[in-house]
Amino acid sequence: MKTSVILTTYNSEAWLEKVIWGLSVQTEKDFEIIIADDGSKATTKELLDALRPQLQMPLIHVWQEDNGFQKSQILNKAIIASNTDYLIFTDGDCIPREDFVATHLKYRQKGYFLSGGYFMLPMDVSKIISKEDIISQDCFDVRWLVSQGLKKTSKASKLMAKGLAARIMNAITPTKATWNGHNASGWKKDIVEINGFNQEMQYGGQDRELGERLFNKGLKSKQIRYSAVCIHLDHARGYVNEATWKKNFAIREYTQKYKVVRTPVGIDLNLNMQSE
Repeated sequence: MKTSVILTTYNSEAWLEKVIWGLSVQTEKDFEIIIADDGSKATTKELLDALRPQLQMPLIHVWQEDNGFQKSQILNKAIIASNTDYLIFTDGDCIPREDFVATHLKYRQKGYFLSGGYFMLPMDVSKIISKEDIISQDCFDVRWLVSQGLKKTSKASKLMAKGLAARIMNAITPTKATWNGHNASGWKKDIVEINGFNQEMQYGGQDRELGERLFNKGLKSKQIRYSAVCIHLDHARGYVNEATWKKNFAIREYTQKYKVVRTPVGIDLNLNMQSE
Protein backbone atom coordinates (compact mmCIF):
# COMPACT_ATOMS: atom_id res chain seq x y z
CA MET A 1 0.00 0.00 0.00
CA LYS A 2 1.11 3.54 -0.71
CA THR A 3 0.01 5.21 2.52
CA SER A 4 -1.90 4.97 5.79
CA VAL A 5 -4.66 7.42 6.70
CA ILE A 6 -4.80 7.81 10.49
CA LEU A 7 -7.82 9.51 12.02
CA THR A 8 -8.85 10.03 15.63
CA THR A 9 -12.28 9.48 17.14
CA TYR A 10 -14.10 9.41 20.47
CA ASN A 11 -17.77 8.41 20.82
CA SER A 12 -18.81 10.16 17.62
CA GLU A 13 -20.19 7.45 15.37
CA ALA A 14 -22.36 9.70 13.17
CA TRP A 15 -19.44 11.94 12.21
CA LEU A 16 -16.99 9.03 11.93
CA GLU A 17 -19.24 7.21 9.49
CA LYS A 18 -19.38 10.28 7.23
CA VAL A 19 -15.59 10.53 7.24
CA ILE A 20 -15.21 6.86 6.34
CA TRP A 21 -17.64 7.27 3.43
CA GLY A 22 -15.43 10.15 2.30
CA LEU A 23 -12.40 7.87 2.37
CA SER A 24 -14.29 5.11 0.56
CA VAL A 25 -14.68 7.22 -2.61
CA GLN A 26 -11.09 8.44 -2.89
CA THR A 27 -9.66 8.48 -6.40
CA GLU A 28 -6.57 6.77 -4.95
CA LYS A 29 -7.57 3.39 -3.47
CA ASP A 30 -4.20 1.98 -2.43
CA PHE A 31 -4.18 2.92 1.25
CA GLU A 32 -5.24 1.64 4.65
CA ILE A 33 -7.51 3.39 7.15
CA ILE A 34 -6.43 3.36 10.79
CA ILE A 35 -8.96 4.52 13.41
CA ALA A 36 -7.15 5.91 16.47
CA ASP A 37 -9.90 5.46 19.06
CA ASP A 38 -9.35 7.27 22.36
CA GLY A 39 -11.69 5.11 24.45
CA SER A 40 -15.04 5.04 22.62
CA LYS A 41 -17.84 2.76 23.74
CA ALA A 42 -18.70 -0.49 21.96
CA THR A 43 -20.98 1.30 19.48
CA THR A 44 -17.92 2.61 17.60
CA LYS A 45 -16.51 -0.90 17.18
CA GLU A 46 -19.92 -2.12 16.02
CA LEU A 47 -20.03 0.63 13.38
CA LEU A 48 -16.57 -0.23 12.11
CA ASP A 49 -17.37 -3.94 11.98
CA ALA A 50 -20.44 -3.13 9.87
CA LEU A 51 -18.54 -0.81 7.51
CA ARG A 52 -15.44 -2.95 7.02
CA PRO A 53 -16.97 -5.40 4.49
CA GLN A 54 -18.22 -2.47 2.40
CA LEU A 55 -14.78 -0.91 1.90
CA GLN A 56 -12.12 -1.63 -0.72
CA MET A 57 -9.30 -0.71 1.64
CA PRO A 58 -8.24 -2.28 4.98
CA LEU A 59 -9.79 -0.75 8.11
CA ILE A 60 -7.78 -1.11 11.32
CA HIS A 61 -9.24 -0.19 14.72
CA VAL A 62 -6.71 0.82 17.40
CA TRP A 63 -8.47 1.36 20.75
CA GLN A 64 -7.42 2.28 24.27
CA GLU A 65 -9.38 2.57 27.49
CA ASP A 66 -11.00 5.93 28.23
CA ASN A 67 -8.62 7.90 30.45
CA GLY A 68 -9.63 11.43 29.52
CA PHE A 69 -8.25 13.20 26.46
CA GLN A 70 -5.21 11.12 25.44
CA LYS A 71 -5.02 11.83 21.72
CA SER A 72 -1.23 11.85 21.65
CA GLN A 73 -1.04 8.34 23.06
CA ILE A 74 -3.62 6.80 20.75
CA LEU A 75 -1.95 8.43 17.74
CA ASN A 76 1.36 6.87 18.75
CA LYS A 77 -0.35 3.49 18.96
CA ALA A 78 -1.85 4.04 15.51
CA ILE A 79 1.59 4.89 14.10
CA ILE A 80 2.90 1.58 15.45
CA ALA A 81 -0.03 -0.25 13.84
CA SER A 82 0.55 1.33 10.41
CA ASN A 83 1.91 -0.81 7.58
CA THR A 84 3.26 1.81 5.16
CA ASP A 85 6.13 4.29 5.04
CA TYR A 86 3.98 7.40 4.53
CA LEU A 87 1.32 8.58 7.01
CA ILE A 88 -1.59 10.97 6.46
CA PHE A 89 -3.26 12.35 9.60
CA THR A 90 -6.79 13.70 9.89
CA ASP A 91 -9.69 13.63 12.37
CA GLY A 92 -12.93 11.69 12.69
CA ASP A 93 -14.89 14.91 12.11
CA CYS A 94 -13.23 15.91 8.81
CA ILE A 95 -14.73 14.57 5.57
CA PRO A 96 -12.00 14.39 2.89
CA ARG A 97 -12.67 15.43 -0.69
CA GLU A 98 -12.24 12.60 -3.21
CA ASP A 99 -8.71 13.73 -4.18
CA PHE A 100 -7.48 14.13 -0.57
CA VAL A 101 -5.26 11.03 -0.44
CA ALA A 102 -4.04 11.47 -4.02
CA THR A 103 -3.05 15.07 -3.29
CA HIS A 104 -1.00 14.14 -0.23
CA LEU A 105 0.78 11.46 -2.26
CA LYS A 106 1.36 13.84 -5.17
CA TYR A 107 3.12 16.45 -3.04
CA ARG A 108 5.04 14.18 -0.63
CA GLN A 109 8.77 14.75 -0.71
CA LYS A 110 11.74 13.52 1.28
CA GLY A 111 12.82 16.10 3.85
CA TYR A 112 9.35 17.68 4.08
CA PHE A 113 6.00 17.27 5.79
CA LEU A 114 2.75 18.54 4.27
CA SER A 115 0.38 21.03 5.89
CA GLY A 116 -3.28 21.07 4.87
CA GLY A 117 -6.31 22.94 6.18
CA TYR A 118 -10.06 22.56 6.53
CA PHE A 119 -13.33 24.36 5.86
CA MET A 120 -15.49 24.63 8.98
CA LEU A 121 -19.22 23.90 8.73
CA PRO A 122 -21.90 24.96 11.24
CA MET A 123 -23.81 22.30 13.14
CA ASP A 124 -27.03 22.49 11.11
CA VAL A 125 -25.22 21.91 7.81
CA SER A 126 -23.00 19.22 9.38
CA LYS A 127 -26.09 17.23 10.33
CA ILE A 128 -27.70 17.54 6.90
CA ILE A 129 -24.86 15.89 4.97
CA SER A 130 -25.77 12.31 4.03
CA LYS A 131 -23.87 9.34 2.64
CA GLU A 132 -25.28 10.19 -0.79
CA ASP A 133 -24.07 13.81 -0.52
CA ILE A 134 -20.57 12.52 0.23
CA ILE A 135 -20.49 9.94 -2.57
CA SER A 136 -21.76 12.53 -5.09
CA GLN A 137 -19.31 15.13 -3.63
CA ASP A 138 -22.16 17.65 -3.38
CA CYS A 139 -20.97 18.47 0.15
CA PHE A 140 -17.86 20.10 -1.37
CA ASP A 141 -19.91 22.28 -3.72
CA VAL A 142 -20.26 25.78 -2.28
CA ARG A 143 -23.55 26.36 -4.10
CA TRP A 144 -24.99 23.17 -2.61
CA LEU A 145 -23.77 24.09 0.87
CA VAL A 146 -25.31 27.56 0.58
CA SER A 147 -28.58 25.96 -0.52
CA GLN A 148 -28.48 23.96 2.73
CA GLY A 149 -28.06 27.06 4.89
CA LEU A 150 -24.34 27.88 4.82
CA LYS A 151 -23.49 31.58 4.91
CA LYS A 152 -21.05 32.22 2.08
CA THR A 153 -17.80 33.92 3.11
CA SER A 154 -14.37 34.45 1.58
CA LYS A 155 -13.21 31.28 3.35
CA ALA A 156 -15.24 29.28 0.84
CA SER A 157 -12.33 29.85 -1.56
CA LYS A 158 -10.76 26.76 0.06
CA LEU A 159 -13.45 24.69 -1.62
CA MET A 160 -13.53 26.52 -4.95
CA ALA A 161 -9.82 26.72 -5.79
CA LYS A 162 -8.47 23.85 -7.88
CA GLY A 163 -5.46 23.13 -10.06
CA LEU A 164 -3.29 26.16 -10.79
CA ALA A 165 -5.51 28.46 -8.71
CA ALA A 166 -5.05 26.23 -5.66
CA ARG A 167 -1.28 26.12 -6.15
CA ILE A 168 -1.12 29.92 -6.39
CA MET A 169 -3.17 30.31 -3.22
CA ASN A 170 -0.94 27.79 -1.43
CA ALA A 171 2.02 29.96 -2.39
CA ILE A 172 0.59 33.33 -1.36
CA THR A 173 -1.34 32.46 1.81
CA PRO A 174 0.13 34.13 4.92
CA THR A 175 -0.80 31.06 6.99
CA LYS A 176 2.28 29.13 8.09
CA ALA A 177 2.69 25.53 6.98
CA THR A 178 2.46 23.95 10.44
CA TRP A 179 1.62 20.37 11.41
CA ASN A 180 -2.19 20.39 11.66
CA GLY A 181 -3.83 17.34 13.22
CA HIS A 182 -6.85 17.50 10.94
CA ASN A 183 -4.81 17.54 7.72
CA ALA A 184 -1.09 16.78 7.64
CA SER A 185 1.23 14.06 6.39
CA GLY A 186 4.82 12.92 6.63
CA TRP A 187 7.22 10.03 6.32
CA LYS A 188 6.84 7.42 9.04
CA LYS A 189 10.63 7.24 9.45
CA ASP A 190 10.81 10.95 10.37
CA ILE A 191 7.92 10.69 12.84
CA VAL A 192 9.34 7.59 14.52
CA GLU A 193 12.79 9.18 14.81
CA ILE A 194 11.34 12.04 16.90
CA ASN A 195 9.40 9.43 18.96
CA GLY A 196 6.00 10.56 17.73
CA PHE A 197 3.60 12.68 19.73
CA ASN A 198 4.44 13.98 23.21
CA GLN A 199 2.12 12.05 25.56
CA GLU A 200 2.51 14.64 28.31
CA MET A 201 0.29 16.87 26.18
CA GLN A 202 -3.49 16.72 26.11
CA TYR A 203 -5.74 19.05 24.06
CA GLY A 204 -4.14 22.20 22.73
CA GLY A 205 -1.09 22.34 20.48
CA GLN A 206 0.16 18.76 20.63
CA ASP A 207 0.00 18.53 16.84
CA ARG A 208 1.94 21.77 16.37
CA GLU A 209 4.55 20.57 18.88
CA LEU A 210 5.21 17.46 16.79
CA GLY A 211 5.73 19.67 13.76
CA GLU A 212 8.09 21.91 15.71
CA ARG A 213 10.25 18.92 16.58
CA LEU A 214 10.26 17.87 12.93
CA PHE A 215 11.56 21.37 12.12
CA ASN A 216 14.21 20.95 14.83
CA LYS A 217 15.19 17.67 13.14
CA GLY A 218 15.87 19.63 9.96
CA LEU A 219 12.68 19.04 7.98
CA LYS A 220 10.87 21.72 6.01
CA SER A 221 7.13 21.99 5.42
CA LYS A 222 5.04 22.41 2.29
CA GLN A 223 1.71 24.26 2.16
CA ILE A 224 -1.21 22.36 0.54
CA ARG A 225 -4.18 23.91 2.36
CA TYR A 226 -5.96 24.81 -0.90
CA SER A 227 -5.14 21.50 -2.63
CA ALA A 228 -5.86 18.88 0.06
CA VAL A 229 -9.42 19.72 1.07
CA CYS A 230 -11.61 18.46 3.91
CA ILE A 231 -14.74 19.84 5.52
CA HIS A 232 -14.87 20.01 9.30
CA LEU A 233 -18.10 18.94 10.97
CA ASP A 234 -19.10 20.94 14.02
CA HIS A 235 -19.08 19.48 17.56
CA ALA A 236 -18.81 20.42 21.22
CA ARG A 237 -15.36 20.62 22.86
CA GLY A 238 -15.88 19.67 26.48
CA TYR A 239 -12.25 18.63 26.87
CA VAL A 240 -10.88 22.19 26.61
CA ASN A 241 -9.49 23.75 29.79
CA GLU A 242 -7.12 26.60 30.58
CA ALA A 243 -4.71 24.59 32.77
CA THR A 244 -4.00 22.14 29.95
CA TRP A 245 -3.46 24.97 27.48
CA LYS A 246 -0.89 26.58 29.80
CA LYS A 247 0.92 23.27 30.36
CA ASN A 248 1.06 22.54 26.64
CA PHE A 249 2.20 26.07 25.81
CA ALA A 250 5.07 25.68 28.29
CA ILE A 251 6.10 22.39 26.65
CA ARG A 252 6.06 24.01 23.22
CA GLU A 253 8.17 26.92 24.47
CA TYR A 254 10.71 24.44 25.85
CA THR A 255 10.72 22.49 22.56
CA GLN A 256 11.41 25.64 20.58
CA LYS A 257 13.96 27.16 22.97
CA TYR A 258 16.08 24.04 23.39
CA LYS A 259 15.55 22.67 19.86
CA VAL A 260 14.11 19.41 21.17
CA VAL A 261 13.92 16.70 18.53
CA ARG A 262 12.94 13.54 20.36
CA THR A 263 10.28 13.52 23.06
CA PRO A 264 11.08 11.19 26.00
CA VAL A 265 7.36 10.42 26.37
CA GLY A 266 6.32 9.05 23.01
CA ILE A 267 5.96 6.07 20.70
CA ASP A 268 8.38 3.81 22.51
CA LEU A 269 6.12 3.66 25.59
CA ASN A 270 3.47 1.83 23.51
CA LEU A 271 5.38 -0.91 21.73
CA ASN A 272 3.47 -3.77 23.41
CA MET A 273 0.00 -3.41 21.94
CA GLN A 274 -2.55 -5.11 19.75
CA SER A 275 -5.04 -3.88 17.15
CA GLU A 276 -7.82 -5.51 15.11
